[in-house]
Amino acid sequence: MPALTPVPDQAPGPDAPSASAGDRSHLRLHPLCARQIMSAPVVSVCPDTALRRAIDLMLDAEISGLPVIDAQGALVGMVTEGDLLRRVELGTEHRMSRWIAYLRSPGRLAEDYVHAHGRRVEAVMSSPVTTVTEDTPLKAIVETLIRARIKRVPVLRGHAVVGIVSRADVVRALGAALDADGTAGHRSDVEIRQDILAAFDQAVCIPKATIAVAVRHGTVELHGWIADERERGAVRAAVDGVPGVVALRDHLTWVEPITGTVLPGPDDARAEDSAAPHPATHPATPADSAVRIEGASP
Repeated sequence: MPALTPVPDQAPGPDAPSASAGDRSHLRLHPLCARQIMSAPVVSVCPDTALRRAIDLMLDAEISGLPVIDAQGALVGMVTEGDLLRRVELGTEHRMSRWIAYLRSPGRLAEDYVHAHGRRVEAVMSSPVTTVTEDTPLKAIVETLIRARIKRVPVLRGHAVVGIVSRADVVRALGAALDADGTAGHRSDVEIRQDILAAFDQAVCIPKATIAVAVRHGTVELHGWIADERERGAVRAAVDGVPGVVALRDHLTWVEPITGTVLPGPDDARAEDSAAPHPATHPATPADSAVRIEGASP
């Protein structure tokens, strides 16, 4: 049986940072593991399943990969859409010059031929398989998906496959976390400001020493300066991630460190444009200068 490549369960160590006041997202306050997000039950095939049958299963279940389980219940491979791209029936099989073919071993040439012509799952499946357990943290799973460049990983209980964690499952968990942040009840301006400052503390890319934060009725006012316009996006992302924020008024001045050029913040620039004579437009109202956050209640 091909060897499996398990991903170790990575529980936070004693030196791991604790959640701060600004660390309020569902995923970070309540770390998820494979058991909580995996898709189950698992649609699987055996090595001698006809390739046509495997294709039908993937299309009917709207999934892009199937674990391959032998007669003893052991996971021996995965068959995915990627394994079906180079096929003689489609004219997409890998072709090489005679010189390259001459340099390759007969065994490797035989493997390539079987992969392009085989009609059973065992001919096209990928092996060995990277796996996780039910208790593997989501962070370790995501790092594995990215590092191994795979789209799904089987979840084992002992030697039995009990679920699959795919990229879609991770995205689904993200959606649930965003929903959880959006259902925050009424929060005071003091709580909101504390969370924003805590978020700034955690982001090394935000120049917190040059930014003053004020909150009134959920509307955040930012004053100060930044040295790189890209820092403005990081500041906005940090503020957007704090539950209870209704609107953001950005008065941060961009000071270009080399030339000394000073540019006003977006809301100050809009105010200056509104103050200029524009016969065809209406005067701006105070509400016009606030960046409304979609989905937030006033």
